[in-house]
Amino acid sequence: MINIIPAIDLIDGKCVRLTKGDYNQKKEYSASPLDMALRYQDIGISRLHIVDLDGAKSSSPKNLHVLEEIATRTSLDIEWGGGIKSDEALRDAFNAGANHLIIGSVAANQPERFAHWLDSYGGERLILGADISEGRVAINGWLEQSELTIEELIDRFRPHGLREVICTDITKDGMLQGPTFELYARLQAAYPEQDIIVSGGISCMDDIRRLDEMKLRHVIVGKAIYEGRIGLEEIKQFTI
Repeated sequence: MINIIPAIDLIDGKCVRLTKGDYNQKKEYSASPLDMALRYQDIGISRLHIVDLDGAKSSSPKNLHVLEEIATRTSLDIEWGGGIKSDEALRDAFNAGANHLIIGSVAANQPERFAHWLDSYGGERLILGADISEGRVAINGWLEQSELTIEELIDRFRPHGLREVICTDITKDGMLQGPTFELYARLQAAYPEQDIIVSGGISCMDDIRRLDEMKLRHVIVGKAIYEGRIGLEEIKQFTI
């Protein structure tokens, strides 16, 4: 059964969602990050996806106080991304309570550093974040586009114990139009030893059921929950 990973995106310590990664298309939600995390824990969710959008635009995490609060008040397995671009930021995020860190820009721009981190911390603690647009990897909070493909990134780090890859199709993110099913099926078939985590575009439970039937292992869900298209009771069926 596919593992549903709810998402919390942060700007100024508040829950937000962007459309296609555009910071100018931001919607803020009233529930606090901790309240959302507690709700997810109550229905049996085990893993939470948190992105520090302020950190993603800058050179270091900016919302670690939120991470520390959620890590202290819940038993959730937390994957955290945004602004992890230095050894210090890496240590700070782990010390604040992250169980896993998502590395995107460093993997694309400084592959030797990410390879070293993988060798040091292990693939069970570091996740490759590959945000793609028109077939190319985007970096620095989706504000820049590299020349790399996701396959080139995965191939680069497989020898260093890479185990998980979050692939976000930016063209689908926040659009509530369904994910790019074929992309994820192709990647998972090509890399059976890695978990390809679906991210971007989930609009309803039917999307999740289809991914489950396609043998995808993990899916991140964000805006569809906040907009009421997927209810917590529906998610609960996948946590039993």
